[in-house]
Amino acid sequence: MTKRKFGLGLSLVLAAGTILGACGTNDEEKTSTGSKDAGTSEAKDFSIAMVTDVGGIDDKSFNQSGWEGIQAFGKEHGLEKGDGGYDYLQSTGDADYVTNLNNLVRRDFDVIYGVGFLMEKPIGEIADQRKDSNFVIIDGIVEKENVASVMFKEQEGSFLAGVAAALMSESKQIGFVGGMEIPVIERFHAGFVEGVKAVDPSIKVDVQYTGKFDDAALGKTTANRMYSSGVDVIFHAAGGTGNGVFAEAKERKTKDANANVWVIGVDSDQYEEGAVGDTNVTLTSMLKRVDTAVQTIANEALEGNFPGGKTTTYGLAEGGVALADSRGAIPEDVQAKIKEFSDKIAAGEIVVPETVE
Repeated sequence: MTKRKFGLGLSLVLAAGTILGACGTNDEEKTSTGSKDAGTSEAKDFSIAMVTDVGGIDDKSFNQSGWEGIQAFGKEHGLEKGDGGYDYLQSTGDADYVTNLNNLVRRDFDVIYGVGFLMEKPIGEIADQRKDSNFVIIDGIVEKENVASVMFKEQEGSFLAGVAAALMSESKQIGFVGGMEIPVIERFHAGFVEGVKAVDPSIKVDVQYTGKFDDAALGKTTANRMYSSGVDVIFHAAGGTGNGVFAEAKERKTKDANANVWVIGVDSDQYEEGAVGDTNVTLTSMLKRVDTAVQTIANEALEGNFPGGKTTTYGLAEGGVALADSRGAIPEDVQAKIKEFSDKIAAGEIVVPETVE
C-alpha cells in the first residue's frame, strides 16, 4: 500500500529507500547468507517469511505493514507466495511463536522475521537451536550473530501526533489507548504525552491500556468512555484493538454529523479506517515504516550482507517514523507548527523521552 504523507516538510525523513539502505550498512562484520544473485531483478534461490503476533496480517497496523514489506520484496524480485518465495504464519497466541518459527526454518526460508516485542524471547531460543538460519526481530533486541534487531523511535513520531492532537482539540481533552504495557507501547505513550505538553501543559491525557492487541470490542468500549467524558481526539497504539476506537468514532459521527470526534491511527496509514460516508474521522496516522525496514534487510541479505548481531534503530531523521497525509483535516498553520517540532527532533534539538516522566 502506498502511503501518502502530508505537507509537513518531511520529504527528507521519508526518503526511506535511500536513507534506510545507508542505515543497514557499516564496517562491522556481517553474517553471510551465502552466494546470491546480487544486483539482479530476481532472487531465484532466496526466500523470506514472517511470523505475526496475535494481531494478524489484516490488523490495519503493525503486522500488516510488515506483511506489505514482505510482499513488496517478493514483487520486486519476482518471487511467488509459498515455499521458495515469500510467506507468513499467523500466531493466535504466545504458544504459537516457537512452533511457527520452527515451521518456517524447516521450510528452508533464508530470512525469517518475528514481528513484535513479544517474539524477542522465542527468536532468541530458536536462534540458538538453528544457528544456520537468519532471523530478524522487529521491536526487540536479540544479541546473536544470526539475528538482526530492528528498533524504532516511536516516541518521536508520537510526539508529532501529540502536537497535532493538542492543536486540533477543541475540548482540550485528549485520549491515548494502548495495547499491552510493554516498552514499545510505552514509547508511543511517552512521546504522545510529551507532544501534547509541548503545546499546552494544562491539557491532561486520559491514558488507558487495554492489555490486548486483538480485541476490537474492548477498544470500542474504551473509546466510548473517553468520548463520553469529553475527549475529542484519541490516539491508539493497540493494533487490532484500535479498530474498535475507529468503530466507536464512526458510530458517533454517523449518528451526529456534527460530532467532534477524531482518531489518530498507528503504524500504517489508517485513513480508510475512518471513512464515514463523505467525511472521515481519521485526523492523521503515526507511520512506523516496518515495511521499509523489512525490505531493506531482505535486500541486504540477498546481497550477502545480512546484518546479524547488529541493532538498527529508525527515527525521524532516518525516515523510520512520520505522520501520514491528513487529507485536509489539519490546516496549514497547524502543519507548519508540526514541521517546526519535526525539524527540531530530527536535528537533535529536542530529545523525546522513551518513558513517561
